[in-house]
Amino acid sequence: MTATAVSTAAQIPGYTAGTWKIDDLHSEAAFTVRHLMVTKVRGGFTGLDGVIVTGEDPLDSKVDVTIDATTVNTGNADRDAHVRSADFLDVEQFPTLEFHSTGTRSADDGESFVVEGDLTVHGVTKPVELRVEVNGFQPNTPFGDHRTGFSATTEISRKEFGVTFDTPLEGGGVGLADKVHINLEIQAILQDA
Repeated sequence: MTATAVSTAAQIPGYTAGTWKIDDLHSEAAFTVRHLMVTKVRGGFTGLDGVIVTGEDPLDSKVDVTIDATTVNTGNADRDAHVRSADFLDVEQFPTLEFHSTGTRSADDGESFVVEGDLTVHGVTKPVELRVEVNGFQPNTPFGDHRTGFSATTEISRKEFGVTFDTPLEGGGVGLADKVHINLEIQAILQDA
């Protein structure tokens, strides 16, 4: 392990290298998008599945996540059905969203990380960067296991992923903004070696 890796790992209390399975019950992939140019609509997905591998050097860590697109929930059944339709996610043709990391680096603040990777939405794959905060490592939880948690954020252009449905507004602007803010809260369980 390099001196940089030792100092980076040492700055994360309880840091543990290993393979971690995402706990879907305690994880969330949420999004926010501006609606009618005046407010924001929030939603999320509950069907998360994936693995995080924390390296001996935190910068060697990797993540692979698959999200069940049919689990989208915006708090309104009619809107959820529209988001699942061919106008937006087209879940019949593209039932999953996926993220596969390609690299990890320290963020400019020296406290968080940037995880680079390929995001696939609506059958289109584009590179994205997630700003990741390590929330901690917890050995010997009440569940009898070892857990870790992360928060991550990014912003994407939905149109770059082929989600182009829109409604022009009489007063100018569009019914739904192009930029989508994504927020991830991930809890994962250490797997036996």
